[in-house]
Amino acid sequence: MSAQPDLLYSEEEEALRAAVRDLLTDHCDAASVIVRTESDAPHDLSLWKSLADGMGLAGLLVPEAKGGQGATHREVAVVLEELGRAVAPVPYLTSAVVATEALLACDADDLLADLASGRKIGVLAVSLSVAPGDAHKAVRQENGSLYGELTGIADASAADVLLVPGEDGGLYAVDAGAVTVVPQVSLDLTRPLARVVFDGAAGRRIGDVGPAVRRALRAGAGLLASEQLGLAEWTLTETVRYLKERKQFNRPVGGFQALKHRLAQLWLEVVSLRAAARNAADALTTGDDTDVAVAVAQAYAASVAVHAAEETVQLHGGIGMTWEHPAHLYLKRAKADSIAYGTAGAHREALAELVDLSAP
Repeated sequence: MSAQPDLLYSEEEEALRAAVRDLLTDHCDAASVIVRTESDAPHDLSLWKSLADGMGLAGLLVPEAKGGQGATHREVAVVLEELGRAVAPVPYLTSAVVATEALLACDADDLLADLASGRKIGVLAVSLSVAPGDAHKAVRQENGSLYGELTGIADASAADVLLVPGEDGGLYAVDAGAVTVVPQVSLDLTRPLARVVFDGAAGRRIGDVGPAVRRALRAGAGLLASEQLGLAEWTLTETVRYLKERKQFNRPVGGFQALKHRLAQLWLEVVSLRAAARNAADALTTGDDTDVAVAVAQAYAASVAVHAAEETVQLHGGIGMTWEHPAHLYLKRAKADSIAYGTAGAHREALAELVDLSAP
């Protein structure tokens, strides 16, 4: 085991950040994201193609021998920071992280290569709210066909293949065209949820559901903190910029002492979140105290991201309440992320058990 985690960014990671940010600046401006959320096609599949096919980012976690880039969770964390900054409506977390991690625990190299190349989008058919290690719903398997209904499945409407837990303990690969996907009301319009109905859909067993789902959800929870970090950093930076320009009583609003204190406190929270998120990414890479690092990150990340987004809405005044300003996108993503892959309370309970800290 390493003496201490590496929380700093390498030169390669900073170069990756710059490349992803340049792409998002050109192809994922806030106005277009808002327009897309009002349409019947919330996912930006052309942006996804650029990220997955053009830059090879969908296969970062996949070994080169299996068609991927052979990178680590640290690089994926950097990508998610930038996607969080842009509230990008792409299925990166669900496909390139969660579904990919599930496949890495199974015997399905063909599907793994498809996801790594971006030819297919994969989604693990487990509700977005389920925490690592928690119980989740499964479908009934009869003679190779699946029957049942699963709800709260993130990005199911964009999926080409679903990884479906069966009641018999198997994980099944199901073509998305063989199921009925019904959109559900979702607070975060950039990561829509859906109800998936299985009525005799053919499924191919690719592995055991227990270890695959646990591995996938743990990686999803740990790397979600990096998305929340990117979101919090953007909202803080944008709020500071606005308060420097906005004037009241013939002076910049940011010059008022009360607002300086609020922003300073928020900056401290964001810096602490960066440490927690980087620790989780490093732990997922090295395998050192991974469960503890993930639980710590998720116990802290939600409150910071929500606080940062709320401050953005409030300190922008009237314009922050409008649909045209992107502040609402960040607040909705932050609130939705706060219950994704387990609430902060659930992760605190998990952390208490991991470090043998008994309740009072």
